[in-house]
Amino acid sequence: MSAEYRDRWIRCEDDYIAIRGYYFPWGTERIPYDEIRGVRRIRLGCTRGKARVWGAANPRCWASLDPRRAAKYTGLVLDLGRPVRPLITPDDPDGVEACIRAHTGIAASGATPAPAPVI
Repeated sequence: MSAEYRDRWIRCEDDYIAIRGYYFPWGTERIPYDEIRGVRRIRLGCTRGKARVWGAANPRCWASLDPRRAAKYTGLVLDLGRPVRPLITPDDPDGVEACIRAHTGIAASGATPAPAPVI
């Protein structure tokens, strides 16, 4: 099994996406593609995820560990049909989004990134 996409924190495998640093202190969350109902591209801002290294003030969105998030402008929120949605900030959001959409069959929205929720 080889990764279709890999950076320090995110890895897209054949059957799932792995998010390192999702759980304290270093636990990895593996999300099978068939559990992903939607993916939303968001613009990060000062109070909207950019300053959040890990966790969240918003109980509906959980930011995985990413010490370099402050230097990034785009994130992806995964809808798993659960109350809490993971926020990931891969080095290549286009690559991860394309990988997720290819494995899930979810159509691209084509819209510009929405503002992120307060995180």
